[in-house]
Amino acid sequence: MSDLADRVAARRSYSRVTADAPSHEELLPLVAAAGRVADHSALHPWRLIELRGEARMRLGAAFVKAAGVSGEEADKLAAKPLRSSLLIAIVSVRTKSDKVPGWEQDAVASGVAHVLSLLLHDAGWGVMWRSGHQTRSKAVHRMHGLADNERLLGWLYVGGVPEDSREGHRKTVDAARFLSVLD
Repeated sequence: MSDLADRVAARRSYSRVTADAPSHEELLPLVAAAGRVADHSALHPWRLIELRGEARMRLGAAFVKAAGVSGEEADKLAAKPLRSSLLIAIVSVRTKSDKVPGWEQDAVASGVAHVLSLLLHDAGWGVMWRSGHQTRSKAVHRMHGLADNERLLGWLYVGGVPEDSREGHRKTVDAARFLSVLD
């Protein structure tokens, strides 16, 4: 196996990360590399939004508003975006196209997010892609300033890898189970 394949096979999600995070300047070359995913008609149907500091608190407030909860439940929901000092929102930007359907444009945005998560992991950062029903909430869409043709696919939670991380690696996929040959 190649060095790249070994590094990709070592990728894992970190549900807990430290407060360290890459700077905007450190992210730029990684985003440029991630933007090289296959992209039918070169529509570039994606964008990323960095959320740091106060923006994470506004996201928590949008979660609470969308859920319509209060008290302890609201506090717990509002704290979710504070699990990492950097969140990167993954946005699919759908463009009208006779050649490229919406699902394919969403797939490009997902590809960018996944490649970016691999690059961040390879650079030594802990990453977890989080999604859920909040991505479809009007309050959360407004908080991100999304246009009508944009869909929020989730957030990469990015931070330092904890020294005492006890989370194990995923088991290797049985490739023969998922790869067939058409005769």
